[in-house]
Amino acid sequence: MASVSLQDFVCALDPASLPRVLRICSGVYFQGSIYEISGNECSLSTGDLIKVTQVRLQKVVCENPGTGQTIELDPNFQGHFSPLTGPQSYGTLEELVSSVMRSSKQLPIWFMSTHRIDTKARVVPQEQPLMLEAVERHPKNCYARCVLGTETQPVVLHLPLFQKGPFWELETGAPRTMLQALQDPALRDLLLTCPTLPWRTLTLKPQYEIQAIMHLRRTMVRIPSTLEVDVEDVTASSQHVSFIQPLLLSEALARGGPFPLTTEILEVPEGPPIFLSPWMGSLRKGQRLCIYGLAFPSWRVIASTKGRKVPRYFMVSGAYQGKLRRRPREFSTVYDLLSALQPGQPLRVVATKDCEGDEVELPGFASLAVGDRLEVMGPGQAHGAQGGDIDILVCHRLSDQAEEEEEECEEEAEGQEQIVLPLYLSGGFVEDMNDGRRYSLADLTAQFSLPCEVKVVAKDASQPADPLPSFSGLRLEEKIMEPFLVVSLDSEPDKYFEIPPQWLDLTVVEAEEQPRQPAGSPPTVTVEEVTDAFYYRIRKLPASESQSPPPRPPKREGLGGQKKRSSQERNIKSFQVSDLMKTLPEVTKNRSNTYSKISTHKKGPRPTTSQDSDDDEHSYEEVAECFYKTL
Repeated sequence: MASVSLQDFVCALDPASLPRVLRICSGVYFQGSIYEISGNECSLSTGDLIKVTQVRLQKVVCENPGTGQTIELDPNFQGHFSPLTGPQSYGTLEELVSSVMRSSKQLPIWFMSTHRIDTKARVVPQEQPLMLEAVERHPKNCYARCVLGTETQPVVLHLPLFQKGPFWELETGAPRTMLQALQDPALRDLLLTCPTLPWRTLTLKPQYEIQAIMHLRRTMVRIPSTLEVDVEDVTASSQHVSFIQPLLLSEALARGGPFPLTTEILEVPEGPPIFLSPWMGSLRKGQRLCIYGLAFPSWRVIASTKGRKVPRYFMVSGAYQGKLRRRPREFSTVYDLLSALQPGQPLRVVATKDCEGDEVELPGFASLAVGDRLEVMGPGQAHGAQGGDIDILVCHRLSDQAEEEEEECEEEAEGQEQIVLPLYLSGGFVEDMNDGRRYSLADLTAQFSLPCEVKVVAKDASQPADPLPSFSGLRLEEKIMEPFLVVSLDSEPDKYFEIPPQWLDLTVVEAEEQPRQPAGSPPTVTVEEVTDAFYYRIRKLPASESQSPPPRPPKREGLGGQKKRSSQERNIKSFQVSDLMKTLPEVTKNRSNTYSKISTHKKGPRPTTSQDSDDDEHSYEEVAECFYKTL
C-alpha cells in the first residue's frame, strides 16, 4: 500500500476494520523536544509502528469555499446536508443552458466552473457554486442572470452565454446527517448545502483523534489526525509484531485483574529500599512475578520496638495471629494524656517526675511529686494570671487507698482533690493499669486507641520466623489503610510477599505464558520490617499530619529581661551601700564604743588579735547593722 497522509487515511478508514498497524513513512518532530501537547502526541519518528485501536471524531470544520471562512461544528450537530453533484461538464455556458432547456428542468439550477471567471463586478473563484436564475436577452447578446450566494447579501452577475468553462451542473441529493455525510466515500470533497448554516454551499473537514498503542509506551497514545505525517498500512505483514505495553502495579490494582497475572519487571522505582526483606533484592529488571490479587485485610499497624538503643520498625498486617498483652503507656507531656483519653475509658496515671505548680500563674495548678496518682477527667480552660485563657487538663489526685478500697469509691470521690494541669506542661507519667488479658491485634485496635504499648506473648503460628515476641515491648503507632498485592517470584513460587503499589509501584509487562494457579489461597505475610526512612515517610501521611500540635506555653520573661532586672537590683544595692558609706566615718570615730555596742549583741566578748586591723576593714556590714539599730 502506498503511503498517504494521516488525515486521508483516517477519513477513508472503516471503523469495523480496526485495529490497524501503521508505519510512519515521513515523521514529524516538534521543536523543543516536546513529545506531547495537551495530551496529544506531536512527534513521531520515521519507521515507528503504531497500532490504531480507536478513532474518535473531535470536531468538524465547516468552510465556505468562496471566502475561506470557517465554523467549527460539534460532532452532535443536528443539521442535514445535501450533496451537490453533476453528471457531466459543458464547454460554454450556452451548452449548459441548452441542456437544461432540453431536459425540461425548472430554473433555478446550480453550477460551477473549474476555472476562475473575471467580470466587471467581481472575480468568481474556481469551483464557486453559482445559481442560474434566468436567461435575459439584451440588444446584442444573451446573458445568464446568476447569483453568487457566498456573502450575506447575494451578488447578481450577468454572464454572457459564450462564457467559456468548463462548467458543471450541480444537483442536490438526498439530505443526510453530518455523520452520514462524513462516512459516505462518494461525498468526500464534494460541495454540500445545509439550510441551517448561513452559507448556501460549503465543505466539511473532519478532525479525528486517533488512539493507538506504541512500543514500550505505558499509556494509550493520542494522535490528532491533522498531524502532518505520511503513513502506510502494514497490518497484513505485521501479524507477528507484538507491542509491549508497560503496566504499573497501581494500574493492575485499579483495573481489578484478572488474577493471577504473570508479569515481567521492566523498571524498579529509584530510591532506597522500603522493606528489610531478602525478596527486595530480587526485584530487578527481567525478574518474573506472579500477582495473585489483593491482600486481605487491607489495614496495617506500624510498630516500633521499646527498650533498645536502636529501635526497629515493623509493618504488621491485620491478619496477624499472635497474642498481645497491654503494657503501661508512658507520657512525657500533659497534652499526651489528653490525646490518650478516650470516652468511656478511664485513664489513671502515676507521676514519675516532680513538678512545681504555680498557683499565682494558674489557680489550681498544684505541685506533683513522684508517685502521685491521678485520674484524668477531661479538658477545660482556665483564666491565667496574664489575662488570657489557658487550655488545661482537669485531674483528680487519688489517695493510696483508692486502689485497695474500691467498694468505698463513692465516699472517696467526695474527698478527692481536683487539680488542673496546663497542656503545655512537660513531665513524666506512666499509666496505672492492671490488665493481664491476651488480645489479638484486631481486638486490641478495636477496643483501644493508638498509640498503645504491648508485649507479644505468643507468636503467630503461621509465621515460623515471627520476630515480634523477642522484643521486651512494642509501641503500636498508628493504623493505616492501604491495599497490598500478594506476589511471588517465578523462580520461587512457594514464597509469597506483599507489595504496596503506592510506595513500590513497579513497571511490569504482561507475560504470554499462562499463570500458575496456586493450591488454595496464598498465605498472608503478617510481619515485614521496614527501614527507618520509610517509617518516617509513613509517619508524614495525612492521617498523622491531621493531628494538632500541642499548645505553646505562655510567654515568660526571657533571659535578657532577667539579666536586666538583676542589674537593676545590683545598682539599687550599690546605691544604698554608697549612701551608707558616707555616714560611716562619723560612726567609726569611736571604734571602741561601736565595737562595745556590737559585742553586746553577741554571746561573748570579741577576742583581740593581731588581725584586728584586718577585721576592722571587713566589719562594715556589722557597723551598718549596728548603725541602723541605733537609729
